[in-house]
Amino acid sequence: MAILSPRRAALQRGRRAAPKAPARPRPMGLHNPSNMPYDGADYYGQHNQQWMPGLRSGDSTIGASQRDTLVARMRDLVRNDGWASGAVTRILDSVVGVSLRPVSKPDHRWLRHVSGNSRFDASWAAEFSSFIDAHWRNWADDPSHYNDTERQLTFSQQMHLAMRHLLIDGDALAVLPWLEERVCLGGARYATSVQIVDTDRLSNPDNQYDLSTIRNGVEVDPITGEPIAYHIREAHPDDYFAVAQSTRWARYPKETAFGRPITVHHFERHQAGQHRGGAGIFAPVITRMKMLARYDTAELDAAIVNAVFAAFIETPYDPQSTAEALGATSASEALGNPAGWAGWDERVAYHDGRNLSLQGSRIPMLSPGEKITSVTAARPASGFADFEKTVLRNVASAAGLSPMQVSNDWSDVNYSSARAALLEAYKTTDRRRLDFCAGFAVPIRLAWLEEAMESDRPPMPTGGAIPHFLEARHAYGRVKWLGPGRGWIDPTKEREGALIGVQSGLSTLEDEAAMNEGRNWEDILDQRKIEQEAFQKAGLRQPGDSRPDEAVSHDDSENSGDSNE
Repeated sequence: MAILSPRRAALQRGRRAAPKAPARPRPMGLHNPSNMPYDGADYYGQHNQQWMPGLRSGDSTIGASQRDTLVARMRDLVRNDGWASGAVTRILDSVVGVSLRPVSKPDHRWLRHVSGNSRFDASWAAEFSSFIDAHWRNWADDPSHYNDTERQLTFSQQMHLAMRHLLIDGDALAVLPWLEERVCLGGARYATSVQIVDTDRLSNPDNQYDLSTIRNGVEVDPITGEPIAYHIREAHPDDYFAVAQSTRWARYPKETAFGRPITVHHFERHQAGQHRGGAGIFAPVITRMKMLARYDTAELDAAIVNAVFAAFIETPYDPQSTAEALGATSASEALGNPAGWAGWDERVAYHDGRNLSLQGSRIPMLSPGEKITSVTAARPASGFADFEKTVLRNVASAAGLSPMQVSNDWSDVNYSSARAALLEAYKTTDRRRLDFCAGFAVPIRLAWLEEAMESDRPPMPTGGAIPHFLEARHAYGRVKWLGPGRGWIDPTKEREGALIGVQSGLSTLEDEAAMNEGRNWEDILDQRKIEQEAFQKAGLRQPGDSRPDEAVSHDDSENSGDSNE
């Protein structure tokens, strides 16, 4: 027994004599023994104790090894999985489509305020826009493809390819070589060209580790963090026919000293301080999509086996009885016995040649004691269709599409639900187009516009100051991009709604033509004028004209008389 000092004994007696505090009731549903304010930060609960992700920066999240593995898997998935391939195709058709073209919208108000030249007005802006857009089409849609460094694609096709890299690889990369020799030889009108670069070539020289000044091939300013150059392999690392080039890197500055783009790099930023993409749209669901592909293959294999192996003949003689009847000690000995084989040959001979049928249906002739047993395995599994729909809804959510767009199954939706789903998907599509154009297409257009302002001499106001392009590139280069239209589900209802919006002043012909048709409203007016003149010349009723034929003929005769006078 321990002997306590008088002081310790007094303290011990006081502690024992003190009344116990009532037990604090434990709140119902509390599973946080560490008493943390948030259950999600609990380290000891059974649900979260194995969930220990680390805090990573935007650049360290997508390192070289993680990026290469993730991109390789996503490319394989898109190549070999119909759902993934279809989802990428839907997005590309909605964002870029066949034609992605700009409509110039110069900021004449800013130019007027800065220069003090009142002739920078809406009339000048319309004239400037028409001039620049015509020359842009001459470069972007050149049938000789001088816009492409490799002379294979139009500008819209280049944007289609870059957007595909963005969706799958997480990056879109291009360099803008100045090929003046093409102009000197008389083939090209502009020296500006675009070369889409495989993002696999963007990496640190000699595959060195990331440093404070270079990260995943992007050279950054150590103070501001802005990209200043890009290190690109001269060939793809997997090109066995260009091994020497694949081990050399070239440094491409982001822009010239006066701001002309040289390298264009675009990706979706998910974290501040991020300088490289690498996570495509399927990164959150790539494991589920691979599991679905395996499950689908397994169900298909099982269904094929069931279709091929439908029934079998069951004999009453089991292996042991057969061995005893043949005087053998085992079934294997019976099958090895010539007498045993002869017995089985007789049974096979019995079935051979008995191909009796009645009106095309075969009549089975069985040996005494035999019966037919069918295979009735349940395939596909009863829950397969529901499982597939659940996974595809997950994929659609990650890709920013409606479930119907991913599965191409519209059988269980009506007009209202389909319209609501497509409107929600269109928000993501429109955001993707605007973001891609702002980060990738606009710098390319500014590089071309700088050359066009010098070589083509667009119309400018007279009698006042005119800001130089390098001082006002944002005002001269202001643009609206036209991609594929939203389309119609019920053309009658939706066109009536568009007409009401224009007549009430809540919308314009430009907005409706761009949003629903993907067309320039000026092209529509020009075409309508041509068609109206052709109808009038042919003596035909104008579309939408509800007057009787007599009134139309009377007006036509009056118009022709006036023209003769």
